[in-house]
Amino acid sequence: MSKKKKALLIVNPCSGKTKSRAGTFDIVDKFSKSEYEFSIHSTKCQGDATNIVKNELEGHDLVVCCGGDGTLNETINGVIDMPKRVPIGYLPAGTTNDLANSLGLPTSIKEAADIIIDGHTNDYDIGLFNNRCFCYVASFGAFARSSYSTPQSLKNKFGHAAYVAAAVPQVFEIHPTKMRIEYDGGVIEDEFMFGAISNSLSVGGFFKLPKDKVKFNDGQFEVLLVRKVHMTSLFSILSKVRKQHYDGKQIIMFQTRKLKITSPDEAVAWTLDGEFGGNHHNVMVNVLEKAVEIYSPENPMFLPRPEPVPVSDKDENEGKQENRFFRRRSKAEATDIPDIADIEESAASADDAAAISTD
Repeated sequence: MSKKKKALLIVNPCSGKTKSRAGTFDIVDKFSKSEYEFSIHSTKCQGDATNIVKNELEGHDLVVCCGGDGTLNETINGVIDMPKRVPIGYLPAGTTNDLANSLGLPTSIKEAADIIIDGHTNDYDIGLFNNRCFCYVASFGAFARSSYSTPQSLKNKFGHAAYVAAAVPQVFEIHPTKMRIEYDGGVIEDEFMFGAISNSLSVGGFFKLPKDKVKFNDGQFEVLLVRKVHMTSLFSILSKVRKQHYDGKQIIMFQTRKLKITSPDEAVAWTLDGEFGGNHHNVMVNVLEKAVEIYSPENPMFLPRPEPVPVSDKDENEGKQENRFFRRRSKAEATDIPDIADIEESAASADDAAAISTD
């Protein structure tokens, strides 16, 4: 008889699908019938999932979180600092479930549990925003705060419609922000109404990114920027964003491994995976390539894993060490990338070939 795997299960009881006890019982029943034995912990406040991982993960073979994208964010922030790499299971129980949809995870908790039980994983890139990790999006500007300003009770009751209703009054609060953005291909200085750094096919449920430009483990994030426009043109511009009409002028999209964003005139409010990420004058974003291993089905949005290279008995330990480094870049390793401040402004302008144009 094979030894059962030990799973740490973290449940956010405030998420819509897990508010009733039946939701948690479904999870327990599903895993108890498989090869897992598990301990269950419920979150009680913001940041709790991170603390649970740091305090309870030792001795477990995997961690499973049940909740929204914010719960997954907290779980990953706990896992990323652990000395041992453990795979992460995600049971999506949030409102929009952006990342779950991109990963190909079913929104049914029972069906998502089957994905974990099947055992297939993919390596996934994580973003490092200053000293905090994000799973799939960091954003600022127009409507970005609607995800965390919408009351949980309304999200549970009305779903995505609650975000839309919360975003409408924010139209009158939108204003451009002067920024300097340094990235792999050059430097942009201008006023921006909106910006998003993402590793997903969908952001906030409001717009989607082109499938042919996105890979979840290629070491690059997609950056979408909307320059200053007159308020009368705002909804026309947002419509173009939704239709993926990036003209390289008003709407800019490019890919990069690293960003430095400076806003000298004001501290900009950022949203990380749908939660408030603080007000910042200076932001550094790094891609932590293949930093986590997440249970998910085979998906063309992931680059295939390379075939393992055979190693001799003499080189076995060295080979394992190299493979581990290849599959996980830590926060500390992110500092190995040359400082983006060394980029010469003459390398590229905001509107050159680094922008992805669909016209």
